[in-house]
Amino acid sequence: MKDKICVIGLGYVGLPLAHAFSEKYEVVGFDINKTRIDNLNSGFDRTLELTEIQVKESIRNGMKFTLNVEDIKDCNIYIVTVPTPIDDNNEPDLTPIIKSTETVGKILKKDDIVIYESTVYPGVTEDVCVPILEKESGLKFNETFFCGYSPERINPGDKKHTVTKILKITSGSTPKIAIKVDNLYKSIITAGTHLAPAIKVAEAAKVIENTQRDVNIALINEIAMIFDLMNIDTHDVIKAAGTKWNFIKLTPGLVGGHCIGVDPYYLTHKAQSLGYMPNLILGARQINNGMSKLIADKAIKKMVKFDKKLKNTNILILGITFKENCSDIRNSKVMDIIKELEEYECNVAVYDYWVDRSDKETKHLNFIDELPLYSKKYDSIIVAVGHDKFKEITTEQYASMSNGDPIIIDVKGIVEKPTWRL
Repeated sequence: MKDKICVIGLGYVGLPLAHAFSEKYEVVGFDINKTRIDNLNSGFDRTLELTEIQVKESIRNGMKFTLNVEDIKDCNIYIVTVPTPIDDNNEPDLTPIIKSTETVGKILKKDDIVIYESTVYPGVTEDVCVPILEKESGLKFNETFFCGYSPERINPGDKKHTVTKILKITSGSTPKIAIKVDNLYKSIITAGTHLAPAIKVAEAAKVIENTQRDVNIALINEIAMIFDLMNIDTHDVIKAAGTKWNFIKLTPGLVGGHCIGVDPYYLTHKAQSLGYMPNLILGARQINNGMSKLIADKAIKKMVKFDKKLKNTNILILGITFKENCSDIRNSKVMDIIKELEEYECNVAVYDYWVDRSDKETKHLNFIDELPLYSKKYDSIIVAVGHDKFKEITTEQYASMSNGDPIIIDVKGIVEKPTWRL
């Protein structure tokens, strides 16, 4: 029997994956968001990971976008790509993956394979999801159904390292299923695959990728705070240090989004449940979470220095997405900067040409549709995200948007002559 694949969760990860598989397999894309399904059926991807041509290409390949469980009953491979967020206490929120697993379990058949791509702590697939699949289906793990884990490595907004060009880690619940899962991904991933010896190894590999990056950025952020006290430009220091071959060249900044700012908490949760306190990882999280307040405080202090009244002062924020050249605003730490500034009763306007209108409507912020060159004046401008168009703004143009002497806070190191740079 030829494999029929169902991709569950059509977000930044699931949609590009489903598109890639649709070139060689019969694929059904499943999501519980009706608006998302309607948009995709009309050829529109609001995440901008796929173009209209690519979405319609998927449909021409035979792919069906649906929210009807009846439409996925005859698939034999289910790939779960739902988000794995954290709650208000920074604890893993497994609700989306549990709900998805319950849905799959109700339609699971003999010899079906369930592959998870969502980032989790080691053990979630076999210790959390498998019991749910067994309960809902009445089938027996590794006898009448099987599992795999292949962590997603999508980099939202990155048009160079797309899904088929990123090497994929694969794993399976038995040696035979591991090879089948590996061959499945090999058939579409041109960058190749790495077959891990166990599902837990594959789960652990993904969660430490982002944890390592989070810790490294925290180190640079801490160094930036030290050099700020010493009146030394951190970017100049990094440029000089980067001349050594083994220096990891990172820049300070905000750490938000759905991966780096979230995944370490999955690992620390598991570590603490085993009685180990991961002080380094949690310390890094604390440093990175504190960067928003630091930047807001710098803006406030600079305005005070320039004799600006804080109450009702007008501040322009350039960029609100969690990273550059991307429309994703989930867990963006720019929101925390705005919250801090509003504590001082400042009037904050936001300009970000990447953000979708539907996201703007849910955030209840003062979004402006055009860069106010030579029109409205602001008492301070915070360049929070390094979108390409923001790199083109000149010193004269910043002056045209400024009320008096420009007060420019440069979070990303892209402004020629800022008042303050992280």
